[in-house]
Amino acid sequence: MSDLYFQHYLFIGVLTAVAVAFGVAPLILARFIAPRRPAPSKQAPYECGIESAGDPWVQFRVQYYLYALLFVIFDVEVVFIYPWALVWKGLGPVVLAEMALFLAILGVALAYAWKKGVLEWE
Repeated sequence: MSDLYFQHYLFIGVLTAVAVAFGVAPLILARFIAPRRPAPSKQAPYECGIESAGDPWVQFRVQYYLYALLFVIFDVEVVFIYPWALVWKGLGPVVLAEMALFLAILGVALAYAWKKGVLEWE
């Protein structure tokens, strides 16, 4: 019985190793096979075929990242709420209370971000 159990995990391990090899092998091969002929024109930053003006390394404000992070959090919230909303009547009152708690936690997080001024643009 334990031999069969080990074979299942061995199969998963082999599949994981193959998946990692498929991701890493092209990177290693490109490192050795790809031609390297750097030139000033190839190293120059451009946008849409037009030479860029100014320094290409622009530091963005942290507020943009916080705004994006809040968007992702509430976007993922929709991924959890939509399937729940389709079947909530058959799940019972406990699941309704759990979703209310989930929404309350997200509401507190939104109120905190709002109070901190993360959502205000200057």
